[in-house]
Amino acid sequence: MNKRFSAASLSAWLLCVAIGLCGTVKAQTKQATYCNPINVDYGYTPIPNFSEWGRHRATADPVIVTYKGDYYLFSTNQWGYWWSSDLSNWNFVARKFLKPWHKVYDDLCAPAVWVMGDTMLVFGSTYSKNFPIWMSTDPKGNQWKEAVDSFDIGGWDPDFFLDDDGKLYMYNGSSNRYPLYGVEINRKTLQPIGTRKEMYLLEDWHYGWQRFGEYSDNTFLDPFIEGAWMTKHKGKYYLQYGAPGTEFSGYADGVVVGDHPLGPFTPQPDPFSYKPGGFARGAGHGSTFQDNNKNWWHTSTVAISVKNNFERRIGIWPAGFDKDGVMWCNTTFGDYPHHLPASAGGSGAFTGWMLLNYNKPVTVSSTLGSYYANYAVDENIKTYWSAATAGKGEWIQTDLGNTSTINAIQINYADQDVTFPKEMDTVFLGKTIGLYHQYKLYHSIDGKKWKLLTDKSNNKTDVPHDYIELPQPVQARFIKLENIHMPAGKFAVSGLRVFGNGNGHKPDTVKTFMVLRTEKDKRSAWIKWSPVDNAYAYNIYFGTGPGKWYNSIMVHNANEYYFKGMDKTLPYYFCIESVNENGVSKKAHIIKVE
Repeated sequence: MNKRFSAASLSAWLLCVAIGLCGTVKAQTKQATYCNPINVDYGYTPIPNFSEWGRHRATADPVIVTYKGDYYLFSTNQWGYWWSSDLSNWNFVARKFLKPWHKVYDDLCAPAVWVMGDTMLVFGSTYSKNFPIWMSTDPKGNQWKEAVDSFDIGGWDPDFFLDDDGKLYMYNGSSNRYPLYGVEINRKTLQPIGTRKEMYLLEDWHYGWQRFGEYSDNTFLDPFIEGAWMTKHKGKYYLQYGAPGTEFSGYADGVVVGDHPLGPFTPQPDPFSYKPGGFARGAGHGSTFQDNNKNWWHTSTVAISVKNNFERRIGIWPAGFDKDGVMWCNTTFGDYPHHLPASAGGSGAFTGWMLLNYNKPVTVSSTLGSYYANYAVDENIKTYWSAATAGKGEWIQTDLGNTSTINAIQINYADQDVTFPKEMDTVFLGKTIGLYHQYKLYHSIDGKKWKLLTDKSNNKTDVPHDYIELPQPVQARFIKLENIHMPAGKFAVSGLRVFGNGNGHKPDTVKTFMVLRTEKDKRSAWIKWSPVDNAYAYNIYFGTGPGKWYNSIMVHNANEYYFKGMDKTLPYYFCIESVNENGVSKKAHIIKVE
């Protein structure tokens, strides 16, 4: 047996999970900002030996709803859900919603969650006819009962929408052959009224971003449509959907707009939530909600897809509607620190804290094989550094290059050689209750004399994407992370990310910028620009109007990009800005391409 677990502790864990009373401890500090991927205690893969690469964390398909002033987050295969009062500190409630005849590793997959009156209701993806809809007036207290014992028509990737007139609708679909469907539901019996109607099928021949594959080339498979979500705004119905595949950087949510809950619908030409570049990539299959101040947000799936195609995380992005009724989601700098709803900085606004250590020098205590140190600072969540052990005292140190103002640090742990004893399988298949990280962070001006920055040596919570907003900024050149305890696997980090200001000059504006839209395929373009010496990245903005920069692509360490995401019938407008440790340049002149 693994030395971490005694027989007594094993029994305690099994009892705890069986009665569903375990939960995470609230974070002790209240922060005004957050950073994607959000820091929740993601469960490990729910199926034994699912990947030859070993155990790893995963969840996706998030739904956030507000209920009695709190936020509730449900996602795929977690054996429970989270609640929060501030969208920052999330508290896990252990709960299995499936009936006993389901396999032990099953749980809610791509759940539907909605509030009707004073009641929260939950339904999971299924093609079965004997799957219940659950209801609760006390989800924080984990009090649930069946609203109906079986929802006969089932539905994969379901969404239930309650209209202002009291009518209830369900949407569902997950296929690369069939469309999304919609049907009215009797809100008293929770059974369908009539039969399902077709809502929308992908048109990848028209909209380039819908093409399947990491490079939008439609090789191997046709694109998938999935993850329906309905939002109503000023009398219009915005049916959102995920496409073209959850494992890709270009995974996004599109939206079609109509005057009735069951259509007909007209597509918005560009994706609604889209994040193909940067550290945390992908923004598909999610949900849109309002915070307690009535600001709009969108939560969606972030792709990793290293251990297997379904290794994923969760992101939360500011969203809204413009004066023309266009639904938008802002993912620009979406994996940098942003303000929370209750902060004084403006709900969802970018803090302006820049990444200080992209591809900067790194030193480490040890290295496992080819999991090299610089993978911890390359702004790629798919790559990571691993120490040779999980031992106390293993460390990683990053050099910012010069003394900088540091406001926040994000520690993104990776899963390397994660194993649990066989006796723990039933505990750790769906949820990792009671695991924790412990570490210390130090800062230094010269790399010799160190001062303690953050001490989490007594932490008892699971923080796979820990984000530390400093109470006061510090001046430092070096940051050192020292391991004390890992919940499982070796000490491994996919991103040790330091945010603040480099105390220097902002980057120069890009001088030469061109966009060549191909005659052969108007969905695609080759974008090229002159490199800026003092920039580490560029944001390319695009849209169908000169002021509608609702989508962008962050590009590191390159001065060209092949973009395949356009509506083939519309003109497009592009501009670019350069990025460094000190801020952002002015946008280069706007280019229109026919």
